[in-house]
Amino acid sequence: MTTNDFDGKSGPDKEGEGRAIDKGGLQKKWDKISQRLRAELGEELFASWFARMEPEEVIGTRLVVSLPTRFLQNWVQTHYYDKLLKIVDGVYGDIEAVAVKVRARGVPVRTSCQPQPDALDRPQSSKGAGTRERPAASSGGRDGGPPDDRGSTLDHNFTFETFISGPSNSLAYSAARRVSDTAPGLPVSFNPLYLHANAGLGKTHLLHAISWRIRQVHPSRKVLYLTAERFMYHFLGALKARDVLPFKDYFQSVDVLLIDDFQFLQGKSMQQEFCHTFNSLVDMKRQVIVAADLPPAQLEGIDGRMRSRLAGGLVVDIQAPDLDLRRRILRTRLDGALTKDATISISDEVLEFVANRITGGGRELEGALNRVIASQIHARAPLTVDQAALALRDLVRTTDIQRIKIDDILKVVGRHYNVPKADLLSPRRARSIVRPRQIGMYLAKTLTTRSLPEIGRRFGGRDHSTVLHAVRKIEELMQADEKLSREVTMLVRLLEQQ
Repeated sequence: MTTNDFDGKSGPDKEGEGRAIDKGGLQKKWDKISQRLRAELGEELFASWFARMEPEEVIGTRLVVSLPTRFLQNWVQTHYYDKLLKIVDGVYGDIEAVAVKVRARGVPVRTSCQPQPDALDRPQSSKGAGTRERPAASSGGRDGGPPDDRGSTLDHNFTFETFISGPSNSLAYSAARRVSDTAPGLPVSFNPLYLHANAGLGKTHLLHAISWRIRQVHPSRKVLYLTAERFMYHFLGALKARDVLPFKDYFQSVDVLLIDDFQFLQGKSMQQEFCHTFNSLVDMKRQVIVAADLPPAQLEGIDGRMRSRLAGGLVVDIQAPDLDLRRRILRTRLDGALTKDATISISDEVLEFVANRITGGGRELEGALNRVIASQIHARAPLTVDQAALALRDLVRTTDIQRIKIDDILKVVGRHYNVPKADLLSPRRARSIVRPRQIGMYLAKTLTTRSLPEIGRRFGGRDHSTVLHAVRKIEELMQADEKLSREVTMLVRLLEQQ
């Protein structure tokens, strides 16, 4: 049964089909589902589409949930059904479908989540459609006046001062700073500025930082930051209230428009409206900054002319952080955690392990570090690398773990000790090269099925006796040198999870 087959009826299809479950148990599982939705989608998307979703009952292998409006029902079914089903099944284990229905009027809504804009759920006057008082950080007005609620909430932690720059994001960072510091009345620097990257690599951080910076140095400028879904939300609200002209006027009056998650902009009329707004702002030399998961040419759902206009500005790709940047991100996050709790004790070896183990962006690094910190606090003792690996074990799917190869060992050892592969294979006898080479041979002997002669050949054509000497030497040193033992253990864990 699809979600469209269930609309407005909450009872079982057949007698006895409903699963016996108490309301407390249903709510407890729903709280877990909500937490996972919030973690995967982010607070903004969760608040927009799932904050008012309620669990109703379980019928056989189907969970029934409800929303207060048909608009929300249609949107969730169209855009988030697969993700919702996956998370629900992950909590229950035996759910095969989720039925999303419209809740009957008068049914109370949970208040545990943040209150959400209700422009689509209540009548609006022709003046100030959708306007409601919000905290000052939400969007912005001129001269410190009360902000309009059309903007998305800004995070006070996302500033230029907290953004950690490296080779993978330095161009995006520089462009964002230049856009932010352009004085009113001067030509805009890059228009539009288009940032694209995978999730968690800093696009949203930079957009928030631009917003905060402009409000700080040029408070007279009208800055509006919002997600593409937020733009659609208010546009549909204006259509429903027959209040489109004020909507158009408002968006064309801003000095700096920042649009996040642009890839989610859906619908022909929606795109036409945004294209009109975009063209008007650019033609008036107003600054537009756009962030998306994909470059303009790959936005298949976006009109070709819109893609062309987006590509006509400065398009910047943000790459995943390299090892050094990951180290600095983790060190900064750990220093921040220590200011709040001085009892946290994470060793340099564990931090290095996390930096090597997690190759994603800042969000993934912070999540991994939080897990390691939680494990250390629970243990009430410093963690070993083995314990850290155990804490992070489910961040790698077991199907991705492959048999360790000597090439993997050369790569990991060379990266850790900053020794090029060519030096590891060369006849050079400098101590800074010999020890990593011996460790590599030891790892090859203990982690692979290769014979000593074959290992010798792969390490620059050396004799099997050289490999045997290296293995025995490292075993002897590890018994006497605890630091070396921890290093080798960390390298083993990294190789197991390559």
